Amino acid sequence: MIVIDSRLENIKYVWYASYGSNLSRDRFLCYIKGGKPKGAEKLEVGCKDKSLPVKETTYIMHYLLYFAKSSDRWQNKGVAFIGLNEDEKYYTYSRKYLITVEQFMDVVKQENNGAVLNIDLIDIIKNGSKTLRDSWYGTILYLGEDDGYPVLTFTADWDLDVPYNKPSEEYLSMIINGLKTTLELKDTEVLNYLSSKPGVADNYNRNEIEKLL
Repeated sequence: MIVIDSRLENIKYVWYASYGSNLSRDRFLCYIKGGKPKGAEKLEVGCKDKSLPVKETTYIMHYLLYFAKSSDRWQNKGVAFIGLNEDEKYYTYSRKYLITVEQFMDVVKQENNGAVLNIDLIDIIKNGSKTLRDSWYGTILYLGEDDGYPVLTFTADWDLDVPYNKPSEEYLSMIINGLKTTLELKDTEVLNYLSSKPGVADNYNRNEIEKLL
């Protein structure tokens, strides 16, 4: 189970800021409602509360986006992470979803393969980040507030000290789908954006990415 800190009684909703495959609304809703995303290898269990996000909007994160590791969800190829240090020179597209605290905790649990986590949001907000578990998505980042709600995301704790790895075409296509349909970017914008990201830049040429658009 995930333990909810008693001090969170007045925090009902948080923004979850996604930057990988969850840029695609259809893929993210598999974490809410359960199901198997197109192109993925794993069936998601969903949240206990399967209510749809209250709001959603595009969001820019000034953290480096890169691709690393080998995920059994996505053809044993690289998946998206962001660095731990904010820097204005980085420009990472995100889609943020306003969901309940409990839903956010269930999403984190699914991203950590059902691991038991004690998430103290007050502590995370106070300190800016916290590593709950030495795992791919076991570090929660507090990115500020919007409309009075905390903006949160998660990534790894190694902060770029990891070899970059090529994402699968299926995974990259899911991100492209999100960038085009959810964020409504034009093909040229998507191409320029992804072709510069570590893990993609050294493994795909522009023509190969263009074929996935």
